[in-house]
Amino acid sequence: MTAPSAPRGSDGPDDVDVVVVGAGLSGLTAAHRLRQFGFTVAVFEASARVGGRVSSAEVDGVHVDLGGTFVGPGQDRILALADEVGVERYRTYGAGDNVIRWRGRSRRYRGTVPPVGAGLLDVGRIQLALDRLARTVPCGDPAAAPHATELDAESLGSWLRRSRASAAARDLIAIAGRTTWGCEPDEISLLHAVHYIHQAGGLSSMLDTEGGAQEEHFVEGSHEIAVRIARGLGPALRLDAPVEQVEASADGVVVSSVGEAVTARAVIVAVPPALRGRIRFSPELPPRHAQLAQRWPAGVLSKAYAIYDEPFWRTRNLSGQGLSDTGPVFITFDASPPGDGGPGVLLGFIGARYAREWDDLPAAERRVRALSSFADLFGSRALDARGYIDQRWGAEPWVGGGPTAAPGPGVVAPYASALVEPVGRILWAGTETASRWTGFMDGAVRAGERAALEARRLVDTSARDTDMTGDGE
Repeated sequence: MTAPSAPRGSDGPDDVDVVVVGAGLSGLTAAHRLRQFGFTVAVFEASARVGGRVSSAEVDGVHVDLGGTFVGPGQDRILALADEVGVERYRTYGAGDNVIRWRGRSRRYRGTVPPVGAGLLDVGRIQLALDRLARTVPCGDPAAAPHATELDAESLGSWLRRSRASAAARDLIAIAGRTTWGCEPDEISLLHAVHYIHQAGGLSSMLDTEGGAQEEHFVEGSHEIAVRIARGLGPALRLDAPVEQVEASADGVVVSSVGEAVTARAVIVAVPPALRGRIRFSPELPPRHAQLAQRWPAGVLSKAYAIYDEPFWRTRNLSGQGLSDTGPVFITFDASPPGDGGPGVLLGFIGARYAREWDDLPAAERRVRALSSFADLFGSRALDARGYIDQRWGAEPWVGGGPTAAPGPGVVAPYASALVEPVGRILWAGTETASRWTGFMDGAVRAGERAALEARRLVDTSARDTDMTGDGE
């Protein structure tokens, strides 16, 4: 691999201007923008592939997104980046009726909120209460919310019980929580939940398909965005190169991986919060920053895809979108390629307590259970899949879970600021550090762009200081 060029505007010993740790969407976006600013970069990725929590596979000739999949209105930065690199998108299929299997019965429905008997009105009441509470939490600064400590002291589950939510409302919110954070309502801080809801524009924006965050997905797949950015980085990108140590001083940083050390003016660490703890920092990080890695674990979410000769559910006027209160698959989407004549693809999510059991099963049994869940919703034809694949994000050693961090009660108000607060020349990225659409692909891109701007200011300031002292002459 060719050696990186000297930093822009400097004759000093630095190898590059900025090192980026992590080649997920956030780290790749940061590196891409820095290159556009005219800076040199080195990107270290621990795994053998780029993308982080976006990944893809070909199953029986059909492309599937194993990680982040959907995009919707308001997610301007991921949409702009996809347009920039030429990845197209198409609308998620939603024509016809949705289906729900609830309390042992299956029924059809339209819209986001399914018919759950007398609990339907209560679902609306709880949604309004959560949206109202969410609007009191400043985006990007949950600790500044009125009564932040009190909100952080309880879980979403305890708030639901305290609010006398019906069993149906609690179960529906649990499905949303398993998909959104990969955890049960009792495992997530109420402050984090309502902050997340606010920065996504409300529960409807977060959960809806048409007009919401699941409105579209990418023709070539979300992972293709990462692949195309990585291709442009060339030898600046190192794969299979976990960063072992970051040594920081007033003048710069030294980032060490297996058999290589690179010096720079700044480093952007773009990995999930829990994985920050795998890197040795010298000097040690301030206590709040160091403790964050221990207290902001990833959720547990898995995905299952079944491939069919055709989207047979459409002939019954079904959308492919379904909900189940039994699992292991508890929510589904039609993820078929664009057009009506091609293969049919069902996508199912398995999260939180369901994933913790399902992820330990042998591959053959996982397939049987996932297809059985599809059959419960769409009939016995769902058992006859010509192709199948699943992705267990909790088993990914350099991701650690998904889809995002799931902090429990008591750790959001004291630690949230450490997600993004720089430590000298150490800057932070990753979807969890975004002030809007955190946990989504759009949040990852926003965070990468914000970190790139911070790095530009830091490097430019360093260059000016060097010129003023005469060391750069």
